Amino acid sequence: MRRLLRLSAWIDHLNDLIGRGVYWLGLVMVLVAAFNSIARYAGNFIDVNWSSNAYLESQWYLFSVVFLLGAAYTLRHDGHVRVDVIFARLSPERQAWIDLAGTVLFLIPFSVLMIWVSLPSVEHSWAVSEMSPDPGGLPRYPIKTLIPVAFALLILQALSMVVRSIATIRGIPIERESPHKEVARA
Repeated sequence: MRRLLRLSAWIDHLNDLIGRGVYWLGLVMVLVAAFNSIARYAGNFIDVNWSSNAYLESQWYLFSVVFLLGAAYTLRHDGHVRVDVIFARLSPERQAWIDLAGTVLFLIPFSVLMIWVSLPSVEHSWAVSEMSPDPGGLPRYPIKTLIPVAFALLILQALSMVVRSIATIRGIPIERESPHKEVARA
């Protein structure tokens, strides 16, 4: 179990690193949106077009990156929507059973399905070097690639949750060594 808990800590750390990087993309997304808005209105005022479809699409692409790559980080920190009227009142062991069942029965199969469904589209997009149909638009294949990557990260985080849930059910205490690592106590 110790090895599995170390693997779980490594997965948690990986998704923490990715999540902290995604934080900064949120700021970049806001700056791109602000620039595009200012450029569009200033351009209308002085009759010069400073805006472009590439700016609009980059804003949407950044949002997609934040959403897709932030999902596993959010799961790691229990930030997804949960109706915990009853859950919060349960013992840690019962909470672990619910997390384990939900992860194994719903999260992992759904994530596998999403990878399976998205791969043909991603492969086709790369094969044809898919571009945006809008003038001055961006390539679509890099952003489509993030769909299976995001669900793979979600599966990894789900496996980490499974390990921690099993440890909790078995009564193996999990202590935090640092803000980004969890290991079993000796």
